[in-house]
Amino acid sequence: MTEHLRIGDNALAYDVSGDGPLVVLAHGIGDSRHSYRFLAPALVDAGFRVANLDIRGCGESSLGWDGYSRTDIGGDLVALVRHLGGGPAVVVGHSISGGAATIAAATAPDLLAGVVELSPFTRAQSYPLGALLTNTRYRRGATSLIWTMVAGSLPSWKKYLDLAYPAKPADWDAELARIDAKLREPGRMKALQAMARTKPTDAGAQLAHVRCPVLVVEGSLDPDWADPRAEGQAIVDELAAGLGELIVLDGVGHYPHAQAPDELLASLLPFVARVVADA
Repeated sequence: MTEHLRIGDNALAYDVSGDGPLVVLAHGIGDSRHSYRFLAPALVDAGFRVANLDIRGCGESSLGWDGYSRTDIGGDLVALVRHLGGGPAVVVGHSISGGAATIAAATAPDLLAGVVELSPFTRAQSYPLGALLTNTRYRRGATSLIWTMVAGSLPSWKKYLDLAYPAKPADWDAELARIDAKLREPGRMKALQAMARTKPTDAGAQLAHVRCPVLVVEGSLDPDWADPRAEGQAIVDELAAGLGELIVLDGVGHYPHAQAPDELLASLLPFVARVVADA
């Protein structure tokens, strides 16, 4: 059942299932909480209370927000945890929401027991010319994202998704149709573009202030980086010593929670169980 959290004149849509320690799921740009359709039930079955959120401007959440930065989304995550009774909670954030989860952990350490960052945009990005010339996957991904960001091109976004899912889930045709229909709604592509134009420097500045354990998950075929492993390791290296852990899933793209949920859960479930037990 969809519930709503009012924040000012806007509203965040979410649903809650299960009992136990709280786990909050936050998706990436141009998506919705439906992207966690495989992960959420598995977490509930493992004994967790799961809050699955449509981040601002996406899914069933309202449009017309003043900002779409990681700081803004991180504030929403903190507000939702407080609304649901407080921590200790674990936040799982994908892509832009990985950076937002970093900010939430740094600014509300009393609420978060741990953070899982899936293919996160958490640090200032560089675009190495050599990789753009020699790495076809990276060049095609960057080109599709640029056209989406600048022109609001839905065909370009769908070309990006084709790259970002090297192997498609069994329900991919239906899921792509769902994404297509949602982004055709007035204002939804504008929200995607607004998020794509934000810079992750606000999240990067908070990495040193995080005090809870962080699991970073990268896919080896993620088209967003020339070297996904190096990007994930750089995030771990900017955290305090001993807090970060990196997992790289071979053959997986930008959406590990939808492309390879079982592989992801093999690392995610032990991490979440450990950090909530230690909180």
